[in-house]
Amino acid sequence: MTSTGPDTVHVRAPGKINVFLKVGAIDDTGYHDVAIAYQAVSLYEEVRVREASDFQVEVSGSVELSRVPRDGANIAIRAARLLAARTGYRGGAHIEIEKHVPVTGGMGGGSADAAATLLACDALWSTDLPREELLELARELGADVPFAFTGGTAIGTGRGDELSPALAQGTFHWVLALADFGLSTPAVYAELDEHRARHAQDIFPADPRPTVEANVLQALRAGDPHMLADAMHNDLQAAALHLEPSLSDVLELGEQSGALAGIVSGSGPTVAFLAADVDSALELQVALSAARLNVVRATGPVHGARIV
Repeated sequence: MTSTGPDTVHVRAPGKINVFLKVGAIDDTGYHDVAIAYQAVSLYEEVRVREASDFQVEVSGSVELSRVPRDGANIAIRAARLLAARTGYRGGAHIEIEKHVPVTGGMGGGSADAAATLLACDALWSTDLPREELLELARELGADVPFAFTGGTAIGTGRGDELSPALAQGTFHWVLALADFGLSTPAVYAELDEHRARHAQDIFPADPRPTVEANVLQALRAGDPHMLADAMHNDLQAAALHLEPSLSDVLELGEQSGALAGIVSGSGPTVAFLAADVDSALELQVALSAARLNVVRATGPVHGARIV
């Protein structure tokens, strides 16, 4: 197949916050089913792709980049190769990623890169895969990649990649405390499993098929930040705090500084604070910046990966 597409394709894809995350019991394959309420937020990855004879990636951006692979291990290159293999495309792609979502920060930045690359290469190469097939490839790349495609607000079950849209009204205002270190998702899950094993006598066994609680859906549907603050939950938070105790101080500081609630996003270490409105978010951003935290404001929900 030869390409007749444009010279460069630019796609923007959002990071996400898990406003609710329940982790099921570990299964025989070593995986957990999860139930997630995802919200796409206005921190974006900018991905530009042009034709090349092989696959290359360049990375820049406003976040710490030392942990981003620059070789075939980069998820964007894996996404481009997967699409080429699926469609029989014989060329390559030069991929430029401008990152604004924290790296290994629990906000799905890599997943956004993968979704953006699939969309960009499909347009660049004129391979024109139906959206369902692109989502199928997204699932192969990682559990959060399909959501980076769809954006908005959604419920993820299974591995997190079985998505159903959730009704959400209005705009939620977030202040995100970014860490200067990353947390490995497998390490956080392993810590959760160890925690559950250590305390098996004292805690209820994990539900093998978790679900998102009704009060979360009601809060999103109502567009009510106070309701959502009461409903937010993350099963991985205790494990992340155990691995990185300094995050407890960040959570406490945010809640003392006017946040309605704070939550570790995904496997961390980004801490997401929900504010009542834009003015409260600005005040919180100022207070946390004065305490020497690296913070950014974001709003949600926003749309998923789109060609710019």
